[in-house]
Amino acid sequence: MPAPLHPVIEEVTARIEARSRSTRAAYLSLIAEARKDGPQRKILSCGNLAHGFAASGEDKEKLKSLVWPNIAIVTAYNDMLSAHQPLGAYPDIIKAAAREAGATAQIAGGVPAMCDGVTQGQAGMELSLFSRDVIAMATAVSLSHDMFDAAICLGVCDKIVPGLLIGALRFGHLPVLFLPAGPMRSGLPNTEKARIRQLYAEGKAGRDQLLDAESASYHSPGTCTFYGTANSNQMMMELMGLHLPGSAFINPGTPLREAMVEATARRAAKITALGQDYRPIGEAIDARAIINAIVGLNATGGSTNHTIHLVAIARAAGLIINWDDFEDISHVTPLLTKIYPNGPADVNHFHAAGGMGFLVRELLQAGLLHGDVMTPGADSLADFAREPFLEGETLVWRDAPAESLDGDVLRPASDPIAPDGGLRVVAGTLGRAVVKVSAVKPEHRRVSAPAVVFDTQDDLLAAFKAGRLERDFVAVIRFQGPKANGMPELHKLTPTLGVLQDRGFKVALVTDGRMSGASGKVLAAIHVCPEALDGGPIARVRDGDVITVCADTGVLSVDVQPDELAARAAAICDLTASHRGLGRELFAGFRQIASSAEEGALSIPGLCEPASPRPVTETVA
Repeated sequence: MPAPLHPVIEEVTARIEARSRSTRAAYLSLIAEARKDGPQRKILSCGNLAHGFAASGEDKEKLKSLVWPNIAIVTAYNDMLSAHQPLGAYPDIIKAAAREAGATAQIAGGVPAMCDGVTQGQAGMELSLFSRDVIAMATAVSLSHDMFDAAICLGVCDKIVPGLLIGALRFGHLPVLFLPAGPMRSGLPNTEKARIRQLYAEGKAGRDQLLDAESASYHSPGTCTFYGTANSNQMMMELMGLHLPGSAFINPGTPLREAMVEATARRAAKITALGQDYRPIGEAIDARAIINAIVGLNATGGSTNHTIHLVAIARAAGLIINWDDFEDISHVTPLLTKIYPNGPADVNHFHAAGGMGFLVRELLQAGLLHGDVMTPGADSLADFAREPFLEGETLVWRDAPAESLDGDVLRPASDPIAPDGGLRVVAGTLGRAVVKVSAVKPEHRRVSAPAVVFDTQDDLLAAFKAGRLERDFVAVIRFQGPKANGMPELHKLTPTLGVLQDRGFKVALVTDGRMSGASGKVLAAIHVCPEALDGGPIARVRDGDVITVCADTGVLSVDVQPDELAARAAAICDLTASHRGLGRELFAGFRQIASSAEEGALSIPGLCEPASPRPVTETVA
């Protein structure tokens, strides 16, 4: 049985509900206005409706009858992304299973899906974060025909699931389920991949050797197997009840995966307003569901990108959260997994050790999850402590393993990997930032050293190759925020900074940009707010200023008197190269209106008011 709710979880939930009272009420009113008796499409004119089912073939009569529920399929399929290539087969499977369940299904629309693995370190990465908001808007366009009684969203990767969810939440009267493709099977071990990347950064391995290693890691259809943003997405979908239980990490191309696709279609048909078990997504994703996602993020050492995405998702549901909520939950949530980059194992090893079923049960029994949430994907959150399997050709669920099958990868709450989740907020004279320490050794969690200031990550790499970084330093990389250039990930810095740390130097990173969802062993204060282009103090830092970053005491400061810092002229950066080419000029409006990272880096104004963080109090590190 679940334990009583932890008092900190209860307190954080209550304050989110209190600060969101008016915005949540307005959101629920929007749902009530959109909800209609019977099928949504009955309000359409005959001409509207005829257009809506003109190409529906055998389903046309059922759509005309206004009796069967109609399921929208919103798909992020393309066959360049390994994680999304399997989704191409899903619509036909969904349509056939829906008919058997007394429902119809139509592909309502497609959304773009870019791969951060392809654009990492390239100019295209400067469109990545804003692609989330484009996806949200494309989801809204897909559902705007008002032909549907439920929706199934097909998507997996970094910005795609958050974008689909933000868009779906604006149609909060609809039940919505999510379907992933599952991870590719394990390839080259992560420790070997990281070793070769580091050798390449040092000039000790050639491009051919690096490409061979990367190809052996990313080798087939399915999601990349490291625990970055894509796989953190799937964890969160389970903890928010938007998958069928256990859907996250089943490999593609298997009978079990196909059975889960069919079962998702049947479930979507069951939970519409036409039946007896109506489960609209806008009521399901409340403050409790958002808290459950934050708990899961901490318990698994998940992606720092979700300190942005979850804020934006919450706002789409009329809820206001900030980084203090993440940190307070982190302090009471034990880290139960050790998955790369927090350890050598990948998500297939996690799944085999007991996976999501084991994790959910442990968190429920520790009183860290709200067990009373509405779950579109199952009767209750307790059902997510079970795992799917095939009994012959029949899909059934059984209890997750009573004990972890690999204690190096997955642990019980009574014997965790670490006592807390590893997300920290650091604040001080340079603003506020996020630090993830689950992969950072304790001896590297405080760095106080002279600043070396760069305006691009390529400038830092050039300095490294020229031998100018063989010392203790804090790398300050600014003009990387959403208003400046779309807030790209700076993942290609990880091997270089790791090399310097391994050589015995004390190094850290401070940036208003992002790191990869798989950011690792080097202390990094990221998402600095306010960003340099928005008047942030980071624009006034000069080479040689002593910066202190301390994850343990929550400090992000520069050893310059406040009056002197304020009097300095802010640096100016020529961002022309980041605003032209590869379609970046089309996103000028997005950059101009983007909110801060702590406000979700949203370029969609009006979803919600910002949350006020705790006042900054200087702490002596």
